[in-house]
Amino acid sequence: MRETWEVLSYMVTVVGLPFAIAIFIFEQRRERQSEEEEIFQRLSDEYREFLKLVLDNSDLHLLRFDGVPHELTEDQKERRLAIFGILVSLFERAYLLVYEERMGKQARRLWQSWEDYMREWVRRSEFRDALPGLLQGEDPDFTAYITRLVEVERRLQP
Repeated sequence: MRETWEVLSYMVTVVGLPFAIAIFIFEQRRERQSEEEEIFQRLSDEYREFLKLVLDNSDLHLLRFDGVPHELTEDQKERRLAIFGILVSLFERAYLLVYEERMGKQARRLWQSWEDYMREWVRRSEFRDALPGLLQGEDPDFTAYITRLVEVERRLQP
């Protein structure tokens, strides 16, 4: 009887322990992916709220892509600068929470949408013009990243 218990004990150790470790690793990965998706969803919600703010300030013409400059009053310029500040803050937060030098496929997919948003905004001359002042005091890595995007987009524009 004792030998049977010893054999069963060894079997649990040999089979059960590696199985438990594999399950633990799988659960950790699944939890990490879930956390990444939750972060992305919260950031997306914040960007949606930002777009509502832009719509509420439609007199600033921030959603126009026609490239035609609009004369703004001093009040409008101040509101536009504040909105750009909010946007830079949101971009920085997304960079700090999502971006990594070596991203997996899922993280890369999530980050790509943020890079697309950044590229969209840095194509706008009024945003680019305000950017140096808005980047003062921001995370150096984020500042370098968005500055590179500005340079890339400048080269791509006709």
